[in-house]
Order: sequence, then C-alpha cells, then structure tokens
Amino acid sequence: MSLFEEHPLRRTLNDEVHARPPVALQPPERVAYLAFLHENGSADGEIAHLRLLAQQLGLAEPFDEAVHLMIEAPEFRLKWERHSEFSSYAFFRRDEATSLSENDALLSVPTTWRKAIPGRLIVASQVEARKADDEAAQAMLAHLSTDAASQIVSRISDGAGWVLTDFHLHDGFSRFTLLDVSLTPRQAGRTVQRLLEIETYRTMALLAFPVAKEVGRLVSQAETELADLMDSIGEARSSEDERKVLGRLTRLAADVERSVARTTYRFGAAAAYYRLVRQRIDELRELRVAGFSPIREFMERRLAPAMSTCETMSRRQEELSGRIARNSQLLRTRVDIELERQNQALLEQMNRRAKLQLRLQETVEGLSIVAITYYGSQLVNYLAKGAKDWITPLTPELVTAASIPVIAGLVFIGLRRMRRAVAAEAQGIEH
Repeated sequence: MSLFEEHPLRRTLNDEVHARPPVALQPPERVAYLAFLHENGSADGEIAHLRLLAQQLGLAEPFDEAVHLMIEAPEFRLKWERHSEFSSYAFFRRDEATSLSENDALLSVPTTWRKAIPGRLIVASQVEARKADDEAAQAMLAHLSTDAASQIVSRISDGAGWVLTDFHLHDGFSRFTLLDVSLTPRQAGRTVQRLLEIETYRTMALLAFPVAKEVGRLVSQAETELADLMDSIGEARSSEDERKVLGRLTRLAADVERSVARTTYRFGAAAAYYRLVRQRIDELRELRVAGFSPIREFMERRLAPAMSTCETMSRRQEELSGRIARNSQLLRTRVDIELERQNQALLEQMNRRAKLQLRLQETVEGLSIVAITYYGSQLVNYLAKGAKDWITPLTPELVTAASIPVIAGLVFIGLRRMRRAVAAEAQGIEH
C-alpha cells in the first residue's frame, strides 16, 4: 500500500462505520442516560469537563478532537457521544445492591461533576437490565398495573428478551426494564442503545411540535390576509391602489419567508429524527404481547400524529410562500403593464412635442434665411460702395439687389444639406 498516495480522509471514513459501538452488557446492570442540548457554546466545554472527571478518577484524559469515548472507572463506565444538536452521557453500573436507590447508576458519579455538565438537559432515562426466563417475565406482567393501556410491553429480538416501559417520567427519568431471556452481551448492549436512541430521538423530534403550532397560527392569519389582498386586487381602480396592495403583499411575503427560514431546519430535523425512531423500532424486531401495546403501536398512536402535524405545517407554509410569490408576480405584472402604458403615453406626448418643435424650427429656419440674406446683402453693399470706381457703370444698389437672390439660394441650399446630414447621422445612431 506504500506505493499508492492515500486520500487524507480514507482512514477517517473507514473508522466512521465502526464508531459508537454498543456497550456489551452482562445483566444484572443499570444504565443511567442523560442527553444535553448544546446551548451558548456549551459543546466547546465538554472535553474539558470530561478531562476533569478523568483527573478525579486518575484515568487517561481524552483528546480535544474526540466526538465519542469510553471512560472505564472502577465503579461505573461512561459512554459519551457528541451529536449535531446534543451530547449524550450513558453511565453503566453492575446491579449489585438490593434497594432501588442504591441501584441508581449515577450514585457512583461525583455529584459536583454531574451538576456541572455543560448544556441543558433534554432527556433522562434509566434502564434496568436483568436476567429472566419467560415464566419470570409472565409473573412480572401479572404484577403490573391493571391499566394496561399505560404499559408498553413487547418481546424483542424474536423472543430473546422483553422490554417494559410506560414512557412516563418517574422522579425526572423515563424508565425501561429489559428482561434478558437469551440475549448475548452484545445483543443486550445493542438493545439498550436502541431503547435510549428511541427515547432521545422521540424527544428531539417533538421539539418541532410547538414550532408547528406557532407556524399554524401564522399560516392561518397569513392565508386570511392573502384572501383579503386578492379581493383588494379585484377592487383596485387605479395604479396607486395596486401599488398599495403590492406593498402589503410584499410585507406579507417577507413575514412568511422569515418564518420559513426560521423553521425549515427544525422541521427537517424532526423528520430525520422520526425516521431514526422508526428505524430503531424496526431493529428491535418486536413481538406483540397479548393485552399490551408494543413500542411501535405507541409511537404510531402518540408520535406519528405530532410528526404529521409538523409535516403538514411545513408543507402549508411552503405552499403559502409559493402562492404569495405567484400573486405578487401577477400584481407586479399588472403594475408593470400600467407603468408601460403610462410610459407609452408619455412618449407619445413627447413625440407630439418634438413634431411641434420641428415645425417651429422650420419656421425659424425660414426667418434665419431672411436674416442671413439681409446681413449678407449688407456686406455686399459695403463692398460695392468701396469698389464703386471699379464696378462702373454698375452702382452699389444694383449689385446689392442682384446679390440678394444668390445669397438666399446659397443659404437655403446650405441649411438643407446640413439638415440632411444631421438626419442621416441620427438614423445611423438609431440603427
């Protein structure tokens, strides 16, 4: 391979498909999972915060370019991952205690360090993984709440395990129970990872739902205003009215485009997160348990309508933007046609003025011929008087009278040639 010039990203791209592997689990184990939204540059301080934890535990410090890592402490394991909008912290701990409070996977993590994690908490989940057979699982189901509608139970991995949850928050955490019937350690790790990703991506997708409600109000108001503006276009009686309507339409277009620019990323991200949720559910390979809803059914009943609302609002907003653009173009065309008509009338008026000016100029040219002939004849008269001894028997008056038609003819021919030359030059410029 040393004979070839290697692309600088070759190894990075190859390692990407192996990044973020699941953590193998040996039940009984407990997992505490926290996801923090990046806010005000909080992502920049995560590596420093993780380095502080490593120093407290006497472990190797992470390097600055890391986007995911594992910290192996004596009492727990931490898997950290940085994503585009959030970072996740998954704490794994062997379930060796007897009481629920002692089993919390976060108890071994330094409290001061936990409280100072950068970002804003968006997801908090706990997963309890325990060994069980089908009989133990059925016995656990019998002790669940009689309100089966609030319980989510399904068999996963073609019956190799059971998942129980209700997607409610208990003491600030959503809780999952994984019953390992015949899962391998890596299968158990992948299952926990999928459950945590379903919970995270579900929450991240729902960030668009309040935005969709706000956009819905804006779109409804804009659609009503657009209908009123279309009525105003039909009632416009002058170009001034049309220009006023165009101004209002332009303002409405700016408001809608501002909303589109502000919400496009959120709606696009929601659709991407929703696809990931459905993909992770498919990977669980669920089997229905009689009397209980599986995760897929819960998401189709609770999450899918919200995502449909977001998709509908996004589409309505885009369609409204397109309608406003078309109506603006129509009204702008009407205004342009009216302006062209006014310009044409102005040009016709200018043309009439030019013709009147030309006629006046021709009249002035006639007077100019008379004036030039008069001054020319006076010059001839002065010359004749000065040379009267050489022009005998002609008199100065006779010479002056005879020069008048000659001077007038020459002036007329000269002006006519000059007019033709100017006309030819103007015609050449037009072409």
